[in-house]
Amino acid sequence: MPRNLPSIVDVAIIGAGAAGLGAADALKDSGLSIIVLEARDRVGGRAHTIVPAPGIVFDLGCGWLHSADKNSFIAIADRLGFDIDKTPPPWREQSFDAGFPATERQDFFAALDAFDERTKEAAKSGTDSAASLYLAPDNRWNPMIDAISSYVNGCELDSVSVHDTAAYEDTGINWRVRRGYGALIAAYGRPCPVALNTRVWRIDHSGLQLRIETSKGTLMATKTIVTVPTSLIANESIRFHPELPAKVNAAAGLPLGVDDKVMLALDDPANALPKDGNLRGATMQTRTGAYHLRPFGQPCIEGFFGGSFARELEDAGDGALAAQAIEEIVALLGSDYRRKLKPLAESRWARDPFASGAYSHALPGHAGDRAVLAAPVDSRLFFAGEATSSNFFSTAHGARDSGERAARDVMEAVRLPKR
Repeated sequence: MPRNLPSIVDVAIIGAGAAGLGAADALKDSGLSIIVLEARDRVGGRAHTIVPAPGIVFDLGCGWLHSADKNSFIAIADRLGFDIDKTPPPWREQSFDAGFPATERQDFFAALDAFDERTKEAAKSGTDSAASLYLAPDNRWNPMIDAISSYVNGCELDSVSVHDTAAYEDTGINWRVRRGYGALIAAYGRPCPVALNTRVWRIDHSGLQLRIETSKGTLMATKTIVTVPTSLIANESIRFHPELPAKVNAAAGLPLGVDDKVMLALDDPANALPKDGNLRGATMQTRTGAYHLRPFGQPCIEGFFGGSFARELEDAGDGALAAQAIEEIVALLGSDYRRKLKPLAESRWARDPFASGAYSHALPGHAGDRAVLAAPVDSRLFFAGEATSSNFFSTAHGARDSGERAARDVMEAVRLPKR
């Protein structure tokens, strides 16, 4: 990683998340000089693996290789020697009948599947609308269906476009990286020329060269690939000169929802809880968590919260996610678990200054903003990131693939005859 910024490069890539690293990897043999500018002190963006206790691996950000049969990180993991765990996710299971017996689960998933079918039919119409309009009136499971949306989209259904949800490609195959998804992405980015702790303030595209102003000085570039989260474009943490109102408006139509995780150490020598089990909290309300019991067989429980409830827990301060998780688990499994559980770590993505959320969703009427955000400007400014993916948005591999797409566009633009 360079000690100092170069004064001029062919391609400057803004952001060292999966998209920026995907772009850098695709350009490595292009003959073009490149630099990746990253505001954090690490690569990976919203992918970050930590080891909060011996023997416990915790992905604070993305953790599942969604649509694994089409996920480009599978081949990368194989090349880099990362083992893939193909244990199916336990999301449609409940390891204990406490609070959610089998008969009720069957009824709930029938209601959820029927809702999904209604939204797919609605998406065939020309009018984009909120997914909440297709909840069955007075259905007892509507609050829990909204909770599922808070996990999947980072927000409740009244903020979700039906056209956008229909565009998402889910093959139903979900695997994991035993050493951590964030660790895999960090290893993928290791060969890339990254300048850490380098925050970009302004991109001036008024002259023949792009002028990029950063916390470590100014550099000039012929082409630039912007891969930062939509939140930073919408709130103009990065400014463009001349202004790009279409990009700012598109980013605002694709806000980041909030999803957070908490890791609890489990003192249970008898292993009373099943490996890779599942537990849901209060099933008749939206404000509830979901719990992955002993992931990979580790002595821990991973909790997951989404939407406005996750935001409220972040606002409540450090430890609020863990306290809520422990209360829900104790209510379901008994008071003995209060002494068996110890908070280890938790994420706070909405309060992360370089993300301000987890992953993007399209607001009702804004599904088309993904294509608007992805479009190049003057064959010099290119845009990538999970929010620009047409079918794998909100995923790490969607972000990586978009970076590769932007890199191809850069190389094509370089080959075009100069006017």
